[in-house]
Amino acid sequence: MTDTLVSPAADIGGPAQPLVIARDLVKHFPLKSAIPLRRAGVVRAVDGISFDVRKGETLGVVGESGCGKSTTARLLMQLTPHDSGELIFDAQGVGSPQLPMKAFRSQVQMVFQDSYSSLNPRLTIEESVAFTPRVHGVPAREAIERARYLLNRVGLEPSRFAGRYPHELSGGQRQRVNIARALALRPRLVILDEAVSALDKSVEAQVLNLLLDLKAEFDLTYVFISHDLNVIRYLCDRVMVMYLGKVVEVGDTESIYRHPAHPYTRALLASMPSMDPDHRTLAAPLAGDPPNPIDPPSGCSFHPRCASAEPVCARRAPALSHALADHPVSCLMAMPDGGHSQPLRRMTPGLHDAAH
Repeated sequence: MTDTLVSPAADIGGPAQPLVIARDLVKHFPLKSAIPLRRAGVVRAVDGISFDVRKGETLGVVGESGCGKSTTARLLMQLTPHDSGELIFDAQGVGSPQLPMKAFRSQVQMVFQDSYSSLNPRLTIEESVAFTPRVHGVPAREAIERARYLLNRVGLEPSRFAGRYPHELSGGQRQRVNIARALALRPRLVILDEAVSALDKSVEAQVLNLLLDLKAEFDLTYVFISHDLNVIRYLCDRVMVMYLGKVVEVGDTESIYRHPAHPYTRALLASMPSMDPDHRTLAAPLAGDPPNPIDPPSGCSFHPRCASAEPVCARRAPALSHALADHPVSCLMAMPDGGHSQPLRRMTPGLHDAAH
């Protein structure tokens, strides 16, 4: 039945070309003022981030709540338009005459955190999965065949589940339906925004293994957003760490987990629970809440919570640099001319080497 699935779009840019290139993406949400026609400021949800998503990889995005992860996902999906910056998909500008929005969205799909609200309660499971192909012009009979094949592929036997409604399924089963629906057009990129965080651990493990199998079978690329750093390490090839709407560190998963360079990344990894009684966390690795995105701190946005902060950190905003680390880091200590008195030592030992 695999022939019932449409073939994925052609690889235009070639294997060396990143699938997604984001450059200086900005998204600020204006606040209403008590005085008409006057703005009361903006929420800097995404504040000039740049990154690539390579073909065939799983890019993990981590950070505290409110750091801009979900807004970044919506910008990639173009559910929310960016204020400025550039988004390129396989060497073509998104929304350009070469890649109109409908063609782009047929190649990019998203799985949300809330599996129930993502589904129409009035549609059966089969109708929900078949709906997207129908919107893109697939005949009804072929769309139903495709839906049944995908339901079977994600572990939901069509004879038992196709006619059920969302409220008749468990959370894990509903998320499998959302995954099947995301694959209905054979997309090249699937964005998963906290897709397993609402599931219990046994179901979560099943869904993660399913995602790995589907990625290999359908030649997918994932952007995986999660708070669970253990899941990120298991699933992802590279990790992008965000803080207050900016990218502070990005690199290969094992490189970041074994040799974290940014103080914020080190604090995140230090917060991971350990099963080893000899490596218990005795002190909080990070204190306080993230600053207000309406009025972010000057200079480095992390300096009010950073144990290594110096006066220069409040005056100068760092840029992503890999001069003193083995992957790009946005910290003055990682910049040769950053002005910090403690330059970052290259290949700093990781916090969890002993535990792993």
